[in-house]
Amino acid sequence: MKKVFLSIAFVLIAQMAMAQDANFKTNVLKLISISGADAQIKLVKPQILNMIPEANKENFSKEFDLSIPSLLDKMAKIYMEIYTPEDIKAMIVFYESPVGKKMNEKAGELTQKTMQAGQEWGQGLQGIMAKYKDAAVPEKNRYEVTKPK
Repeated sequence: MKKVFLSIAFVLIAQMAMAQDANFKTNVLKLISISGADAQIKLVKPQILNMIPEANKENFSKEFDLSIPSLLDKMAKIYMEIYTPEDIKAMIVFYESPVGKKMNEKAGELTQKTMQAGQEWGQGLQGIMAKYKDAAVPEKNRYEVTKPK
């Protein structure tokens, strides 16, 4: 009788854990969507399509779209490894708030402007690097060719 009771208890606990995982994953997928994390995928598609010959674009587009659920599933697993269900719920509350929605709406503009700032910084950094590159070679590693007498 104890074995039957333990077996039933084990099955019930396993089902509860699976239900919690399913709910957790549903919330993670919701977060990915409302945070705009999945929007980056949609932004990449036209850029990739430009690299595909015109005759193949329609078929590629269909396969691209079919591959997205697999990517979202992988992303959800990563979120579930890093965050707790409580973290995800809190993030959903944030992204559903007015400031969270504004952050999502402005993400593209923010990304574009920060990339531009990074490029400008990188160009300035190249000048600084060039200034110190030659100075970094120690004197003892410089060789001079002398003519024999």
